[in-house]
Amino acid sequence: MLISVLNRVKNLDQLKRKYVTALFDFMLSLVAFCVAFIMIEKQLPDFYNYSYMLSIAIGASVFVVFIFYLLGLYKDILRYIGMKSIAKLMLGSLIGALAMLVAINLLLGYSPRRLVAIYMMTLGVSTIAMRIFARVNIVNILKNGEKTQRVLIYGVGDAGHQIMRMMKQSDEYEAVGFLDDDISKHGLKIDNIKIYPSINAPILTDELEVDLILLAMPSLSKQKRRDIIFALEDCNAKIKTLPHISELVDGSRTISDIQDIDVTELLGREPVAPIEELFSLYIENQTILVTGGAGSIGSELCRQIIKNAPKQLIILDSSEYSLYTIEQELSAIIKNEGLNVELIPILGSVQSMLRLRSIFTKYKVDTIYHAAAYKHVPLVELNIVEGISNNVFGTLNVANAAIAANVKNFTLISTDKAVRPTNVMGASKRMAELVLQALAKESHNTCFSMVRFGNVLGSSGSVVPLFKKQIEAGGPVTVTDPKISRYFMTIPEAAQLVIQAGAMAKGGEVYVLDMGVPVKIYDLARQMIHLANLTVCDASEPDGDIEIKFSGLRPGEKLYEELLIGEDVIETKHERIMSANEVCLSWRSFEEVLGRIKTACDQYDIEDLHNLFTDAPVGYNHNGHYVDLVKSY
Repeated sequence: MLISVLNRVKNLDQLKRKYVTALFDFMLSLVAFCVAFIMIEKQLPDFYNYSYMLSIAIGASVFVVFIFYLLGLYKDILRYIGMKSIAKLMLGSLIGALAMLVAINLLLGYSPRRLVAIYMMTLGVSTIAMRIFARVNIVNILKNGEKTQRVLIYGVGDAGHQIMRMMKQSDEYEAVGFLDDDISKHGLKIDNIKIYPSINAPILTDELEVDLILLAMPSLSKQKRRDIIFALEDCNAKIKTLPHISELVDGSRTISDIQDIDVTELLGREPVAPIEELFSLYIENQTILVTGGAGSIGSELCRQIIKNAPKQLIILDSSEYSLYTIEQELSAIIKNEGLNVELIPILGSVQSMLRLRSIFTKYKVDTIYHAAAYKHVPLVELNIVEGISNNVFGTLNVANAAIAANVKNFTLISTDKAVRPTNVMGASKRMAELVLQALAKESHNTCFSMVRFGNVLGSSGSVVPLFKKQIEAGGPVTVTDPKISRYFMTIPEAAQLVIQAGAMAKGGEVYVLDMGVPVKIYDLARQMIHLANLTVCDASEPDGDIEIKFSGLRPGEKLYEELLIGEDVIETKHERIMSANEVCLSWRSFEEVLGRIKTACDQYDIEDLHNLFTDAPVGYNHNGHYVDLVKSY
């Protein structure tokens, strides 16, 4: 019954809650008058025979409510009452008591100072007690009536302490303990909530019936956060994290904005601020072309480019829907932020030289970021000719068109799969690198460079969205091999580094991004299952939620990827960008190889393509059987 009433009060709008509070204050004032009278006269006031006493009591109570209103007490949220509100209540009680004393003196000709003093104290204590009850007990009663999440807070610093205090006022969460690595703090208590060793987290989640472990360390390094997340893998509780404490304090975020752990946390990579002069050098007030501009990397390049004040941004892509989507998004950014950028979305393929020439004829392009490529290894293995035509000859087409139009800068987005490739996609990207390296030695006005990096989290065709989909479907999660590992970085970081690398180029450089430590895909799958508050079904836990199945390496797939062909690496002015000195061919000697590959593509001769790639200086070592969906060998 009480829970039902309290829930109804809680669900009232703000104005009605003010009326309820004022009614309680009015009634408490009447009670305070009766209490004071009883303590002085040792009997109840006779309101029936002495109506003036009732008039005084009611008049004083109305006046008290009015004074409380003037003091702003009805603007307070009861569950957040503090010392300032308590001081106002005592002041209001004092003013009300003095007004009663004056009224009695004027009406009855005497001054009942003891009665007024007792009335003042009783009124002050009772109104304060009523609000403290609302602050402490009503929240707890409501918690018992609703499903609350029992929380272990990881970290006892300022953020942990503040979030604990906020949880005391919440009906969504209940703090049941702290976790911390500092041995000197173990066993101590904060507001009667005990601090436990973080190593005991798996046991505590069961003993304390914990629903959620909250990382309350917003200033912690990415690597340390990653280590903690991995250490909590065996805990039978969901793991979430706090917004930055400044967002909680300034009101821009609330306790209900507690966030899921993003998969990027599993990388443990610290962000590096861009070098501003590199970031805008070949963008500001210039015309930029991004091929494949509606893809994962291309679209992020566009997002970062428009914020660096280009004159025009041309987005070239063959996917109508994807081009429409990114055009709508960028147009909204330009409008909302008042940017002076002309956005030019163009449907077309880099395989069409006619289309490229028409673009370069109409627009005076200054800088090109060439992201257009077929990059999905298994699909390119089944569409060999199309993959080579797009990745190799599409790159050649854009490069030749750029030279003819005197484009200043051309940056190719490459891949770690181009290093000692075992698949057609990787070999085609290495061939694209060689095309630009050879052209860079020729006499023209275009500066060519290449940027090579590994996988990006969340890109189309990557394992992260696939794993999310499989987990949401109840499994199984498919991993090709328990030993397989890959380099990962976030899409925004990759795009940021590509722009800066291209700005450092003098001609022909292959830039390699620092990808950090490779991630085992099996570990990534386990952590994504755990972050979804599910358990892995394996031999050690046969009743787990999600099974991980090993499907075996696919044709052309490696257990691990490499970033460097040789060991000759030079540091650059950016700590995460290296320049690799690698062997390349002259255009004259390489042009013949390209001609033979073009003929094999035109004739759809898969066997000849296989032999040509094996003989070409790309380090190609295919580890499977060629199966093109149109023609098989």
